Amino acid sequence: MSGSNFVDYIKIYCRSGNGGAGSTHFRREKFIPKGGPDGGDGGRGGHIILRGNSQMWTLLHLRYKRHIFAGIGVSGGSQQSTGANGEDVIIEVPLGTIARNEANDEVLFEITSHGDEKILARGGRGGLGNTHFKSSTNQAPRYAQPGEQGIEAAFILELKILADVGLVGFPNAGKSTLLSVVSAARPKIADYPFTTLVPNLGIVSYRENKSFVMADIPGIIEGAHEGKGLGIRFLRHIERNSMLLFLIPADSKKIKDEYDILVNELKMYNPELLDKKRMLAISKSDLLDDELKKEIRVDLPDISRVFISSITGEGINILKDMIWKILNNY
Repeated sequence: MSGSNFVDYIKIYCRSGNGGAGSTHFRREKFIPKGGPDGGDGGRGGHIILRGNSQMWTLLHLRYKRHIFAGIGVSGGSQQSTGANGEDVIIEVPLGTIARNEANDEVLFEITSHGDEKILARGGRGGLGNTHFKSSTNQAPRYAQPGEQGIEAAFILELKILADVGLVGFPNAGKSTLLSVVSAARPKIADYPFTTLVPNLGIVSYRENKSFVMADIPGIIEGAHEGKGLGIRFLRHIERNSMLLFLIPADSKKIKDEYDILVNELKMYNPELLDKKRMLAISKSDLLDDELKKEIRVDLPDISRVFISSITGEGINILKDMIWKILNNY
């Protein structure tokens, strides 16, 4: 996904359909000049519906279609015939899409599974025809209900990527390189900070045709929770990961200090992120000999850790084994 094609936040303006009016028709047939009321009900207005699509990764398709209108319900007819419902509009969105009301920022729902459908804006109900209002004292009601108005409002759609493993680290820590080695993803890779400007997803093949999804999140810097660097724009994607894989290069001045800074940024953004399973991978380990690794191990955080090199392949299979065990609670 190139930067211009990845859209994870968008505002759309929706108007669901008005319900059709009920009919005030009376039965008029040969030899029955004064038949009773037989007006039918109006059809409901069209809904605006969000549907999950596991093949989509961005909200780009809504960038140029931000005004969405559903169909209007048809009025009722004679012989108690109900009017047709207004045409629904179905918007397909990636899994992990959250819908919020723009007016009060209320979270309405989240789309998490393929084919999952949720009504974003409900169409107005159709009005009742005059046949519903006849009684012993009013056998010829000359009124019916009008159709109910649809909903007209602005909504925010926000994408939080669903992945098993989220890569967390400073810019230029080797996250994109690791993702390109363990999966078929081809993120942009270069030797400067903020190479990754959008999240990248890769499916990692494991033993016996098993697999898991890994997400490369743009690099975090100190103060990211306050908007520094790429700020909190992409921190929200970490919220939907099952576990977090911290990636810190072997040539860092002090690995534990960098790990603590990263953990603190996550904590300041959302303390619940610290409840996720964590693991540490020390990248670029081809720069180390056994003696240096032994020294570094003394001062590492107390979580599962492994030395890896995306260049030589050192520790990559061990990393996959450890991730699989953590994901499956072995």
